[in-house]
Order: sequence, then C-alpha cells, then structure tokens
Amino acid sequence: MWISKTVDIEEGTLFDFYALPSQGKLKTKLKSLPKLAILRDLPAVLFSRRQMTARTDLSGRNPYVSGSNKAAIQHHYDISNAFYRLFLDERMVYSCGYFQDFANGIDQAQVDKLDHICRKLRLKPGESLLDIGCGWGAMLIHAAKNYGVVGHGVSLSQAQTELARERIRAEGLEDRITIEIKSYAELSGTFDKISSIGMFEHLGLANHDAYFSAVNRLLKPGGIYLHHAITRRSKGDIRKTLRKGPEYKALIKYIFPGGELDTIGMTLGNLEAHGFLVHDVENLREHYARTCRLWAERLHARFDEAIAEVGEAKARLWLLYLSGCSIAFERASAQIFQTVATRRARGPSGLPPTRVDLYR
Repeated sequence: MWISKTVDIEEGTLFDFYALPSQGKLKTKLKSLPKLAILRDLPAVLFSRRQMTARTDLSGRNPYVSGSNKAAIQHHYDISNAFYRLFLDERMVYSCGYFQDFANGIDQAQVDKLDHICRKLRLKPGESLLDIGCGWGAMLIHAAKNYGVVGHGVSLSQAQTELARERIRAEGLEDRITIEIKSYAELSGTFDKISSIGMFEHLGLANHDAYFSAVNRLLKPGGIYLHHAITRRSKGDIRKTLRKGPEYKALIKYIFPGGELDTIGMTLGNLEAHGFLVHDVENLREHYARTCRLWAERLHARFDEAIAEVGEAKARLWLLYLSGCSIAFERASAQIFQTVATRRARGPSGLPPTRVDLYR
C-alpha cells in the first residue's frame, strides 16, 4: 500500500513510523501496512509496463533457481549505477560499514571497513587476493593501493563490472587488478587470501556445500578466508529457524531473488566440515543498523532524483527495504558476522597470537 501510495507518510519518514508508540489495535494495524504494501501491491506495481523486464514473472513467482544465477544478481545490482550513487559512499561500497565511532559518516565508515578486512586478512605486498562478488571494485582497489596485493575479482553483474574496470583504469591499477564476469564455481588456480563480502546471502542454502568446497579448492594451504555475511537467528529447531515470515518472503521475492540466510552456527559448521579452521568471529549488527539508516536517509534526501532514475515504485521499494533492514538489525532480528578462517593445515596457522595488530 505504501509502495503504490494508497497509504503514504506526509510528515516524517519511515523511521518515524517504525518508532510509533504501541497503541493496541491501532499499532497492530499500522505495523501490518508495510507487509501488506509488499505482499499485496508489489506484483501490480513492479510488473507494470515501465518495470517489466525479461526476468520478471507476471504471476509474482520467483523465476530464479538460486542467487548464483546471473539473472538473479542482475535483477538487484544492474538497476542503475547512477541510482546507487545517490545513497552509497563515494567508493560505492554496498555492504556493512565499520564505525570506529557511530558519529562517523558513511564515507569514513566504509574506508574503515575495507581496512579492517585487509587487516584481518593480514595482507602482504605481492600476495594474491580473490574477492568473490567484487561489486564496484572498492575492496580490490583499496587492497592493491594500500597493501600491495595482486587482486582478482569475480562478479555476475554487468553494470558493476563495467564501472569497476573504469575505476581500476582511473587508478592506474590495470596491471594489479583484474575483474571478470564469472561464477566462483568456474574459477581455477589458487590464491593466498580470499574475501567474500555480502555475496553469500545470494546463494541459497542448497548451494552452500558447493560454495565452501570451491573456496577451499581456491585457497592455498594455510591461506586466510574472510567471510562477511548476514545471518538469521537460530531458534533451536531447524524447521522453526528456516521458517520464512512475510517480510522475509517479500525480501527474497522482490529485492534479493533466490537469496536465503543461514545462521552463524550453520556457517561455522560448514567451514569446519569443508576443511577450514575458524579463528575469529565478529558481530557487526549495530554497524549494519547504522549503515542502512544512513543509506535510507541519503536516498530520502535525493528521492526526486531516485524517482527520475528508476521510477517511483522502485524508488519507494528501495527506501522501504533500506529502512526496514535498519530496523531489523536494530531489533536483532537480523545479524551480520565477519568470520576469519584458514584452510586447514598442520602446524602453525601463521596468524599473530593476538588481535592487537588489527587495532594499531
């Protein structure tokens, strides 16, 4: 209903709506509106003539087998580079920031996040780094410029890859960074370090075994892997844990086709089962709540430009999605973890004895 403007917010923002005090049945009805907006109105709005693409299905069915499908990735990331520029940081990092101070802006938080990951990977000059789902290339550019690595990235997004290559050329790093449109499963060779930042959520649970097997195959013995992914909360019983509520169903149908979230316990179990040693796990839930809030505020501030770029329905959908994700992380119904693991090998891991080096 909010997407199609049947119901609208005339004064304030979606965050003001979510912050409404409890008022019995009225509060219950108000809380249901965003769900109804997505589940009832989106098929008619999003599949209008302006929004129609070869990848949509008029019935509203999810046409994607899994998030590793190129069409599923392009559904979300190939909307428009100009649209994402409206609310992302200057480097166009589309994943959780890292706030050394929650008063910091999004540009500083994303630089600090990239550096935090590089430190966790213990990058050294001349090492090879694979970034799976490399987006607009920010991680590879930062690592090559500041840590002297030779980087390779893979992505299934045509729009992101084209812009990433432009940015690499502008930085004069063509001899240090390469990017190709390819699935991680098609890669060969081995790398000293591997990062996966915000792509794992697209795979679907049925593909997790194949994914971790591929990462193990691509990582040199003793190499370091950094896994950065959103998770759901474990409820003990696996059926209850994997049950999809209305917001979750809407998210994977209209925002992230084919995507599914695991739990941190499932992540750690899969890493161990596929030949990794887990060394460090960090919860960045509050950092993502802040990141999504800043994205939503920035999109709201440039909303007329967003409408001109992608149409009003999609602009309103993205604002609802970013605002809702911020609230989900604030309320701890969603979490995000960075996990550091090494490919299992006998003897010393090669990691420092403490985490002190991360914070120097």
